[in-house]
Amino acid sequence: MYNELYAAWRREIEEASLGDLPPDFYNKIADYLRRLNEENKILDKKSVKVNLLEYESQNVNRMLKELLKVRYKKLVRTITQSQKLPFDLLTVEEAEMCKSFVAFSEAYQKFARNLMQGQAFKVAGTNLDSKVEPQIISRKRVALRFIKNIPTIIGADMKTYGPYVAEDVASLPVENAKMLVKQGLAVSVEVS
Repeated sequence: MYNELYAAWRREIEEASLGDLPPDFYNKIADYLRRLNEENKILDKKSVKVNLLEYESQNVNRMLKELLKVRYKKLVRTITQSQKLPFDLLTVEEAEMCKSFVAFSEAYQKFARNLMQGQAFKVAGTNLDSKVEPQIISRKRVALRFIKNIPTIIGADMKTYGPYVAEDVASLPVENAKMLVKQGLAVSVEVS
């Protein structure tokens, strides 16, 4: 599995286009990491094999982290440019997560086209007096329209978000989105 990960990692960092991964790639990697950790626990801590396994585990984690980061950027770029999912290149997990982003991207493009033509675009939850619970786009993120200016914040996922001005639309972690809606600083955006 190490060689498969290495090949995928190398392809992603060397090529500008999104590389293809087998649908079960991440399941195999998770199983591989689990086995490395289990084997490391049962061996004598002073043995050479433990040192080699720790080194291998560190390499796997480093490559996997960089692979995920590069693929994320390529996926966002691909989807925003083409608004289509490259299903043949994605794992099962990536395809499922990208569906909501494509829906958001399409809704935002429709919003922008209508706005440029002078047409209003009805966004769900725009009643400023109501306390609307955010519409969940995926398990971890929520689309919001900001009612007031918001400075930069650190999200529950430890990423930086903002600053935002009134009428900006963005996707934030659920925990942060609920707090912003509760404080009356943003409203949920229904993605259909």
